[in-house]
Amino acid sequence: MAAKKKTPPRPPAVKWCDPCKGTGEVPVSVRIGRKRRVVGQQNGLCLNCLGTGEAPTD
Repeated sequence: MAAKKKTPPRPPAVKWCDPCKGTGEVPVSVRIGRKRRVVGQQNGLCLNCLGTGEAPTD
């Protein structure tokens, strides 16, 4: 009698990072001058997931 083949378990579903919504980038305010006025925004690296877009596992 032949042994039954075991199917490998499914990989866990990917949970996206909340701050960046899975893109790996977040908006960062650009400040200028002595009074540090906000003049716009630019893209910055998401520090929660370090740019991967996946939620960190704790």
